[in-house]
Amino acid sequence: MRAQFFLGQIAFALLCFAMPASAETVRVYVTNSAGDNIHVIDPATNQVVQEIKGIEAAHGIAFAPDGSRVYVSNEADTTLDVFDRESGQLVKKVPLTNHPNNISVTKNGDRILVGIARAPGAVDVIDAKTLTRTKSILVKGRLHNIYTTPDGKHLITGSIPGKLLTVIDLEQEVPIWELSFDLGVRPMTIEANPDGSTRRIFIQLSDTNGFAVVDFAARKEVARITLPLTKTEFATDAGRQTSPSHGIGVSPDNKTLWVTSIPNNAVFVYSLSDLKLIGEVPLPTRTIAGHGQISSVPNWVTFTPDSKTVYVSNAAIKSVTAIDTASMKVKAVVAVGEVPKRIGTMVMR
Repeated sequence: MRAQFFLGQIAFALLCFAMPASAETVRVYVTNSAGDNIHVIDPATNQVVQEIKGIEAAHGIAFAPDGSRVYVSNEADTTLDVFDRESGQLVKKVPLTNHPNNISVTKNGDRILVGIARAPGAVDVIDAKTLTRTKSILVKGRLHNIYTTPDGKHLITGSIPGKLLTVIDLEQEVPIWELSFDLGVRPMTIEANPDGSTRRIFIQLSDTNGFAVVDFAARKEVARITLPLTKTEFATDAGRQTSPSHGIGVSPDNKTLWVTSIPNNAVFVYSLSDLKLIGEVPLPTRTIAGHGQISSVPNWVTFTPDSKTVYVSNAAIKSVTAIDTASMKVKAVVAVGEVPKRIGTMVMR
């Protein structure tokens, strides 16, 4: 009997040793900007596994670092809506100073930061423990998108009407420098140095099918890259012409840069080290009798933490495209809600 118990202990110990030290739960969240729900995709199966309901005009989305909560900016109610991740139930609606746009979370999760898209422009700071607004950081120009840098030291904000990038010190909660552009500042993504500090910011601009490159340490634009001309004409609504390229992301392994294009109906892939074009992934189209091919209107991108899959929201065809990053081939198209735009990856360890 003792021998059997001892052997059982050994087997259990070996099983524990063979198991990874920490397992991850990964989910991809999609806000449906013209609907009243959020879809949650399991990247292991590329199936929708959860639907968060009852939030009209959801815009930005972010997560508590431990994966316990989901934060969503609510354009209809001018609130930050906080949801329990597991149940999908609303925890609290936090009133904001004005109409919100995109959001971010500090690296340690102690604050939720909300870009305010009305004049004069500000970042509302929400305490994650008390779920109350503690401060509004004034900036020059209504904000479109905001991003916490990988090292957690700064918040990067962009204004379309102000044509301005603003860098905020997150310890002091004050703007510390600005960079002006000739065009409105739209989606951005950040490349980190090996020590985690910010190296470059890649910025999509109004009326530009491409992106600008900013050297963070030098505080200046160092390059502007135009995407290849499209070989096929895709139909889309006229309102998209001011923002032909509206989705950009650096892969978690810091090897590639992925850039969406609405007129090309594609995602372009650049080598991050030298910004050389290395691939183009065509996206699905929509067909209507009597019309040509209609662009999927690709928007934001997000990655699985292992960099093996990139997801693109297709605003015009109510879906999300999953792309294998190694082969640069579409591996799934997942149906979601009305006009999906903002998309993000939640990792729970």
